Amino acid sequence: MATSPDLGRPVAPFTLPGGVLDGDTFVRREYRLEERQGHPLVIAFYPGDDTAVCTKQLCSYSSGLETFTDLGAEVWGISPQDVDSHEAFARKHDLRIPLLADTDRSVAKAFGVAAPGIGVRRSVFLVAPDGSLHWKHVALLGVTFQPVETLARELSGLRTA
Repeated sequence: MATSPDLGRPVAPFTLPGGVLDGDTFVRREYRLEERQGHPLVIAFYPGDDTAVCTKQLCSYSSGLETFTDLGAEVWGISPQDVDSHEAFARKHDLRIPLLADTDRSVAKAFGVAAPGIGVRRSVFLVAPDGSLHWKHVALLGVTFQPVETLARELSGLRTA
C-alpha cells in the first residue's frame, strides 16, 4: 500500500467526477486538484455514503461550511461510491459540499488510505494554497472523525504561516 503524502510536500494532482447540491440541483462535473491552487482545500476521505459515522461527519462539515468558507477553504468528500450514490446521499441529508467518486480507489491509494474490506480509511488532508500537504489525520478504526473546530484551527494556522 502507498503511504500518504509527506507534510510540506506537493500533493499529486488528481481529477475525479463528483457533484454538489446547489439549491435543488445536484451539479455534476469533474473536480481537479489544480483548480484549488492559491486556496486551501480540505479533503475528507470517508468509507461510505449514508453510513452512521460518515453521515455525522459530512453533515457536520456541511453545516460548518461557513467556517471553512471564512478561512478561504473548500471541503471535498471522497469515497468509492459513484456519483449517483453521492447525489442520493447529498439530497437525503442536504449536504452542501462536493462529493467526489473515487470508484477505483486510485486517489485513496495515492493518499495511502485505501483499505481492504472497508475500501477507504477515514482520513482528512489539508492542502495548502501552494499545493503542498499542510496537515493530515488518518484514523486507525474510523469510528470518530476530526471536528470542524480542529480543522478550522489548522486552517487558521495555515493562513498566518
